[in-house]
Amino acid sequence: MVDIETARQIALSLPGTVEQDHFGKPAFKVKRIFSTIWISERRMMVTLSPIDQSVFHSFDPTIFYPVPNKWGLKGATFVELDKVKEDMLRDALTLAWERGK
Repeated sequence: MVDIETARQIALSLPGTVEQDHFGKPAFKVKRIFSTIWISERRMMVTLSPIDQSVFHSFDPTIFYPVPNKWGLKGATFVELDKVKEDMLRDALTLAWERGK
């Protein structure tokens, strides 16, 4: 429900955020990277706390789910852009941005 450009604009609307390349993916950071866009997969990765990750995951595990590696255990969370509502993506990005400050 959120296209790539809208997801990018939401991330860039957070104060102090800059976009840069991170291994071929658009990444958003303040002091640390808090999100990346996986363009061909139509999803974003947001760095949540493990607790926030579990809250979003419990809402809908087909939209929010841990990255399947050690980063996922630390809160790295995939967000399916074709399924997420804009306000929920904004909430997740805001929490990730807070961690990246």
